[in-house]
Amino acid sequence: MLALWLTRFGVSVRIIDKLASSGTTSRALAVQGRTLEFYQQFGLAQAVVDRGHKVPAVNLWVKSKPAARIPLENLGKGLTPFPFPIIFPQDEHETLLIKRLGALGIEIERQTELADFEDRGGEIHATLRKAEIEEVATFAYLAGCDGARSRVREVLGTGFPGGTYDHLFFVADVEAAGSPMNGELHVDLDDADFLAVFPLQQSGRARLIGSVRDDVAQDHEHLEFEDVQGRALHNLRIEVKKVNWFSTYRVHHRVAQQFRKGRAFLLGDAAHIHSPVGGQGMNTGIGDAVNLAWKLAAALNEPRSSPLLDSYEPERIAFARRLVATTDRAFTAVTSDTAFARFVRTKAIPVLAPGLVRVPAIRRFVFRTVSQIAVNYRDSPLSRGEAGKLHGGDRLPWVNIGLGEQDNFAALASMDWQIHVYGDPAPGLQALALGRKIPLHIFPWRAAMVQAGLRPNAAYLIRPDGYIGLADSGGSATAIGAYLSEKNLP
Repeated sequence: MLALWLTRFGVSVRIIDKLASSGTTSRALAVQGRTLEFYQQFGLAQAVVDRGHKVPAVNLWVKSKPAARIPLENLGKGLTPFPFPIIFPQDEHETLLIKRLGALGIEIERQTELADFEDRGGEIHATLRKAEIEEVATFAYLAGCDGARSRVREVLGTGFPGGTYDHLFFVADVEAAGSPMNGELHVDLDDADFLAVFPLQQSGRARLIGSVRDDVAQDHEHLEFEDVQGRALHNLRIEVKKVNWFSTYRVHHRVAQQFRKGRAFLLGDAAHIHSPVGGQGMNTGIGDAVNLAWKLAAALNEPRSSPLLDSYEPERIAFARRLVATTDRAFTAVTSDTAFARFVRTKAIPVLAPGLVRVPAIRRFVFRTVSQIAVNYRDSPLSRGEAGKLHGGDRLPWVNIGLGEQDNFAALASMDWQIHVYGDPAPGLQALALGRKIPLHIFPWRAAMVQAGLRPNAAYLIRPDGYIGLADSGGSATAIGAYLSEKNLP
């Protein structure tokens, strides 16, 4: 994703990967609404939706019986063009991105690893190794998207504090039959075992993720699917016909102490790892990439804009820390064996959850949180002002204008700084936009815009990633001009 955005901005990149080919297995499955919004800016969202599987509902099972069904279709209606969760496994996802990179003339340099690098202030000197041949090359910047065992993080010497949960988990790609193979998500919340059945696009195929009993986990290096299918599969009455692949893993919760050191950056699992609860991991890494890409491009195209890079770490590390803390609490609730946790898991949640998600305010809160559209950078050095309910650092809210017109997100496809006015622009704003060569998008005011938190006639300066840099209730050209000059923007 980082390479795609950088290439779109005209930045030359090299991607190296010590693996001979892309992965064919994965635990990451969910693609959230905010990720699809980023993909829409790049013209890639529909391809993901077409290849993925919309999950219509989640079903909770307790003691071999369906206990609750929670509809997910249009859970975020009115909040985003993508008000639904999508299942699109990371291995298939990666293949799609690689094809798009190939169409742009970018090929991954396989079986090539980063042996070492040195930040010499003005550039990075990196030693690349392929087979027994070493190459020393220079780069403006280095981005470590190299996973939990990141070589980049190791060379930087930044800590990776956190821990590892005691439970052992398994993941299996299966072809199966039974009532849980109906295209919906099923979760068994029994006392002893945990199992989630994630539907895939192909009929009769699913990804199973479950806990391994402690007595079985002791010999985890030699485990096979037959060793773990026991009680949970029996509870859900799944008939597994074929196991395409199977593996076990442990869940970690860690956040790097730094996401940036000089000209080197950490993204994705190299920067943060956490439990899979909520399907946040892959999406958070993609969010890192989008956040960093436009800032790198700005720094390379106009050296005066290099201070923008200082905002990457505070914006993303704050979110990563909150996410790890939140998923840690949720993961503990799902897997804990205490009497209270079992009561909450098997009694309270199945009874309360279906009713709670029917409450509009709760439904919107749940969707905004899980989809990541609630992620904001209000405390960022790039965020300024407020107008209506919106603050600098908030995601620009989606407005479905209707009447055959394009929505306000269509303008974000240009991936540049731009000004939005919902209503009438203040005097001088159009002249400022023309003089600065910054796009000005004016949307006729409609009452429905109040629900999105917008203020009539206010001006919103939008970053290339769709977040608000400056919100000014008076729509002042002076305020926007001062912000652009302070940040060395066009």
